[in-house]
Amino acid sequence: MGNVRFGLIGYGAWGSHHAAAIAKAAGAELCAIAVRSPESQAAARQAFPQAQVVADYRELTANRELDVIDVVVPSHLHCEIGCAVLKSGKHLLLEKPMSVNVGECDRLMATAREAQRTIAVGHELRMSSLWGGVKRIIDDGGIGKPLYALIELSRKPYRQGADGWRYDIKRVGNWILEEPIHFFDLARWYLAADGEPTSVYARANSRQPEHPELQDNFSAILHFPQGAYAVVTQTLAAFEHHQTVKVTGTKGAIWASWSGALDRTLHPTQSLKHFDGEHLYDVKLDRMSGEVFELEDEMAMMVRVVREGIQPRATALDGRWSVHMCNAAQQSVDTGAIVAL
Repeated sequence: MGNVRFGLIGYGAWGSHHAAAIAKAAGAELCAIAVRSPESQAAARQAFPQAQVVADYRELTANRELDVIDVVVPSHLHCEIGCAVLKSGKHLLLEKPMSVNVGECDRLMATAREAQRTIAVGHELRMSSLWGGVKRIIDDGGIGKPLYALIELSRKPYRQGADGWRYDIKRVGNWILEEPIHFFDLARWYLAADGEPTSVYARANSRQPEHPELQDNFSAILHFPQGAYAVVTQTLAAFEHHQTVKVTGTKGAIWASWSGALDRTLHPTQSLKHFDGEHLYDVKLDRMSGEVFELEDEMAMMVRVVREGIQPRATALDGRWSVHMCNAAQQSVDTGAIVAL
């Protein structure tokens, strides 16, 4: 089989990283890019002269030579563009959140079933040597039955995004969908042996009295049916980018940490420690961790999705659960109540 032919919709700050990751992936070919602004079109043409660059994403969905389209656009457009990709007969790699509400996730899943195409959701932390390393220790029984997970991030404020979309709650949905969604996904992944989460309680506040919807500090407790629980917490009122995961079980514990000046730092400080109940180990990682590196692994995975028909690391159902958990957490913030899932 020849190269898997990729199209890319969106070429902003993160979309350009997607393009570079596609270009690096063995067996992948970046054939077309759709982006609206003339400035971004010029940048895309300069960086990837072999790719067709257009303004309207419909030119990519109409292109019968493409196998898969990677969608990296503001969240409120995910359902519209994702459904168009699937209806055109292409596989879909869709940045998180899968959409801004569960109803739109269901629409995407129904469209994928009808088109007999696969949706992969961009929870790239599942690809990480570090955060994925935590999962491997859990699945190997290294801490016994997991009982508790803490997933915490302390970082600088978000980037504005093209046209300031990330600070427009109508386009972003809510800020829990923006980055804590990754941590809800990890919590559900790590504690999967306990079943699907049953309820969430959350609190949040903002440094900006005129914009209480832009929640700089956020914390939630996610409950599972057999007694396990996870704490997800983030602040945007800090500096740099520092993430920690701690998981404890019936016979051991895990502590993972990642620090960099930025979330896309290429040379972070990282550590994975495993206590098996008797001995403490520094676990050696086989590669550097960070969202830029995980993006490269995600593109390699998409090549296999197309060629071999494997399931993506984060499926449409995983993406739907993440949106469901985040929106329930926002409901809890708004009402002050525990919200059932």
